[in-house]
Amino acid sequence: MSTVPEIENAVQKLSPGELSAFRDWFQTFDATAWDKQFEEDVAAGRLDALADEAIRDLRDGRCRDL
Repeated sequence: MSTVPEIENAVQKLSPGELSAFRDWFQTFDATAWDKQFEEDVAAGRLDALADEAIRDLRDGRCRDL
């Protein structure tokens, strides 16, 4: 399988149990990929401006407890 339509077709053919197992696997796969990207962005400094803005907002009283 190499294309999205082929993958979609295969997923549609899964039994309910297989779909549940696939859903669990994909959720873990997706979360791991997101975590990796986030860590890379942090290491590269891509989030520094957002962190600086949040700290300024906190210091200037533009935040509230949740």
